[in-house]
Amino acid sequence: MLPFSQAQFLAVFADYNATVWPAQLIAYLVGLITVGALVQRTAASSRIIGVSLGVMWIWTGVVYHGLYFSAINKAAVAFGAIFVIQGLGLVYAGLAKRFGPSLRSERSEWNEWIGWVLVVYSIVIYPLIGLAAGHRRLDLPMFGMTPYPVTIFTFGAMLLVRNTVPRWLLVVPSLWSLIGGSAAFLLGVPQDWLLLASGIVATPLLLQDRIGRAVGP
Repeated sequence: MLPFSQAQFLAVFADYNATVWPAQLIAYLVGLITVGALVQRTAASSRIIGVSLGVMWIWTGVVYHGLYFSAINKAAVAFGAIFVIQGLGLVYAGLAKRFGPSLRSERSEWNEWIGWVLVVYSIVIYPLIGLAAGHRRLDLPMFGMTPYPVTIFTFGAMLLVRNTVPRWLLVVPSLWSLIGGSAAFLLGVPQDWLLLASGIVATPLLLQDRIGRAVGP
């Protein structure tokens, strides 16, 4: 049983979106820059991907969880701290060049297809499903600054990078996909249903990719 209602949950997003505007536009710009870094294989790609993802997680932890969601759920303070730690880890991994974009031959076809599906879903399809479900624009969890699309986008990006993702960076997204994805069914937020599936599908693929490269030629 959740400690808040669907109405309270959506009201948090309405207040959040209205107050932080136009941060939503900046979040989409950061997302597009990240997609560009995933497509273009340059020396700076890893840093761009890691820092961009890290900024999304840190912002979400401090601003969304810490300042807004905590008003209806005290556990959000702990969630926020975990998101900040994850964000710092992503920045570190990016600077350590763990997120270089992959050549087609360097990743499995499944990783490539699922990775791009999750990326496109989080940026484009996610808000459209929310609108189709009857949610107001202000009530929508927005890309790049709320935990649900941020987690889906992160899984997608991780599936598309060249180097193996450190296992410890999978812990928080995998746990949040279970926590947030399960809550989505109770709260009637259909665009978040894929969050649960993203963790279930992406985590084994990423772990299998790590093992395969470790024992490969």
